[in-house]
Amino acid sequence: MNELLLVAGMAAVTLGIRYPVLVLVGKIPLPESVFRALRYVPPAVLTAIIVPAVLMPAGTVDVSPTNAYLVAGIVSALVAWRTKSLLLTIIIGMAVMLIWSAVVG
Repeated sequence: MNELLLVAGMAAVTLGIRYPVLVLVGKIPLPESVFRALRYVPPAVLTAIIVPAVLMPAGTVDVSPTNAYLVAGIVSALVAWRTKSLLLTIIIGMAVMLIWSAVVG
């Protein structure tokens, strides 16, 4: 029961914070520069989530070749850059991480 109340409380707080802004933005015309800036939000958030996970898998910075997350991240970045294929990037990145972990770790 406590978990249900916790989730409901988090949902209420999230809605309470975001809803007024969404209503306000819907009523006021925004300049084009705001829309151009908002295009960079998803890559910035994704980078903020992924970089610490790749560079600090055990809680401390690890840039050694034994860091399977880092090796797989570099390979995935190269695959994504060359192929522009999300599915191929995910498959190759996961394969590299699993193989590298088995070989090195």
